[in-house]
Amino acid sequence: MPNLGIHVYEKATAVAIPVVADVGIPFVVGTAPVHAAANPAKSNVPVLCTSWDEAVEKLGFSYDWKSYTICEFIYSHFQLYACQPVIFCNVFDPDEMSEDAASAEYDVVDRKVLLPFAMIGATLKISNGDAVLAEDVDYTILFDEDKNACVVELLSSGNAYSLTKLTIEGRAVKPDEVTVADIVSGLGVVDDCMSMVGVIPDLICAPGYSHISTVAAIMATKAAAITGLFRGKAIIDVDSSADGVTEYSALVPWKNKNNMVDENQILCWPMVKIGDYQFHMSTQLAGLMAKVDALNAGIPYESPSNKNFKMDCCCLEDGTEVNLTFAQTNIIAGYGIVTALNFMSMGWTARNNYTACYPANTDVKDQFIPVSRMFDFVGNTIIRTFWSKLDKPMNRRLINTILDTCNIWLNGLVAQEYLLGARAEYLPEENSLVDLMAGILHIHIYITPPSPMQECDFTLEYDTNYAQSALAA
Repeated sequence: MPNLGIHVYEKATAVAIPVVADVGIPFVVGTAPVHAAANPAKSNVPVLCTSWDEAVEKLGFSYDWKSYTICEFIYSHFQLYACQPVIFCNVFDPDEMSEDAASAEYDVVDRKVLLPFAMIGATLKISNGDAVLAEDVDYTILFDEDKNACVVELLSSGNAYSLTKLTIEGRAVKPDEVTVADIVSGLGVVDDCMSMVGVIPDLICAPGYSHISTVAAIMATKAAAITGLFRGKAIIDVDSSADGVTEYSALVPWKNKNNMVDENQILCWPMVKIGDYQFHMSTQLAGLMAKVDALNAGIPYESPSNKNFKMDCCCLEDGTEVNLTFAQTNIIAGYGIVTALNFMSMGWTARNNYTACYPANTDVKDQFIPVSRMFDFVGNTIIRTFWSKLDKPMNRRLINTILDTCNIWLNGLVAQEYLLGARAEYLPEENSLVDLMAGILHIHIYITPPSPMQECDFTLEYDTNYAQSALAA
């Protein structure tokens, strides 16, 4: 039948808007005291947190960072570096990793009983003789991270307010039952981040476990293909315990023995302290990288090296201070390992621009942290931008749309000096007739991120002409 009237149709815009990849977003695997959380998250699932309060609510918090490794990262990232978001994966399951705590009698002091922090509040049975008390009627339970205690506080509204002794039993968690296999399983959860929390991380961390060669290898593998597509970096600690590296001269043998030579790994040594708090350097480096990225509009083109850590000394795992000279940090950087330096009145700064592949691999796109991250960033952005073009008819208009979109975006990065130069091209020699008939298109992208200036040489020369002209009559 006739289609009478005036009709308006829309045509897809020839240039797409790039979906820019997120950067500086850590995915952190470890243990968290979820038994002490107000709204505990499930174990072995990605948990997106954008603030200290949200992280504590979902994961709990304790200053026992050896037992609860995620808490170290929560404190550093949200309190010291004020960066967000973070995706956590807690592999500690209180339901499976706990044991019965024997019934015992406790003294009530100031209407409170302090129990070990490991006690699971929901399992507590509190009684006075034959009378069993009721939660939220006779008492309430809270966790005090400063006192490292589970606190039972008697309520004035109940019948137990004046009691001086209580009999308590329940179950206590055992975070030390977490195994390397649990951590490896948790690392696999990184592939669920996009579908479950809508964010793709680009920094993989496992403080307290990353020094284990098996864990570090899996971290590198995951960083190379998050969800099978996206690239990131694994931030790994060298073992700073008595059984690991206690002198910088032992770094190369340890690195080679544990095969820490991947271009997607960033190695750190030793640990760092600020006040009474001790951190794995990987934890603080993740915060520093996120901060530097944020100051550069989310473009990871600048190295974290020579930027300030939040620390007042380097140390080993047992707390022994490590004093490194400028010359020693140069040697460590030459090993492809990030360390810390207090020099030139700049305070404590990160030191090293190289990934773990250096010095064996000197390809500029692999060896430098910011250059490698820019390749990851451009690649991740391209995947996200053109995913919607899959299965479209492969014609010249589609090719031009892809090329124009790429080149406009890349030209913007060049104009802002995030790249020294860049272009996208369709090269006939890379697109065979067989591939084109099979629906396979090849686009060649050339990019040149700026290398970090590691050395600047000045030449001083005495110029006799100045003396002659200044002293002439």
